[in-house]
Amino acid sequence: MTKRNSKYVVVLAGLALMGLSACATAPTPSGYDDPHAEQNRRTHRANIKLDRVFVSPASDTYGTVLPQPVRDSVSAFSDNASLPGVVANNLLQGNVEDAVHNTVRFVFNSTLGLLGIFDVATDIGLEERGSDFGETLHVWGVSEGDYVVLPFFGPSTERDAVGIVVDFAFNPLSWALPTDVKHLPKAAWVLSKFGDRYQFSDTVDEFYESETGYELMQLYYLDSRRYELGVEVEDDELEDIYDAYDG
Repeated sequence: MTKRNSKYVVVLAGLALMGLSACATAPTPSGYDDPHAEQNRRTHRANIKLDRVFVSPASDTYGTVLPQPVRDSVSAFSDNASLPGVVANNLLQGNVEDAVHNTVRFVFNSTLGLLGIFDVATDIGLEERGSDFGETLHVWGVSEGDYVVLPFFGPSTERDAVGIVVDFAFNPLSWALPTDVKHLPKAAWVLSKFGDRYQFSDTVDEFYESETGYELMQLYYLDSRRYELGVEVEDDELEDIYDAYDG
């Protein structure tokens, strides 16, 4: 085992011990408090500028030059390359069933799907059961934290911001790949995000061009993320995003 890999093993072992020691349930979040609103709005405006100058033009070029089947293959490869990290999170959460399911999916797509460029697993009922380190922290009892807007990544929470960093930096597949191709999964992930920007350009443009775009993105992110994590929030604490948009 190389020194680099041994360091990763130590990190994962530490994370696993944290998970075993965290028995509490994460506090149920409520409302849409935004204590860092001033900084968040600055970052939101910077993200819009970055999108207009670079991300949107690059995604338009990507979507125009590459036909849909090629873009789909890039996204499928990126999703498949991220599965070892998803499996690691499944195990850290104690979810053995999803870990086995996602492992079998990874094996099918990595072999019959030619390294994941074709999603053959979904066709036979092995759909991806997504997870991430932000969810792992939630399962371990870590609170949501404050709402934050991250450069490039956009809306998040303090807990999910940590999750993004860990997931991006510690994909187990990158450890196993040879040095000359170890960054290929990250490159595919970036290209897939350009594909998403191109595919959902109208929706993204509406958010960015709306006078209430900042509020809309905050509401949408928090509501959808809490729903994804199975957080039950009282009805009177929820806001109607469509009413907010119309207003």
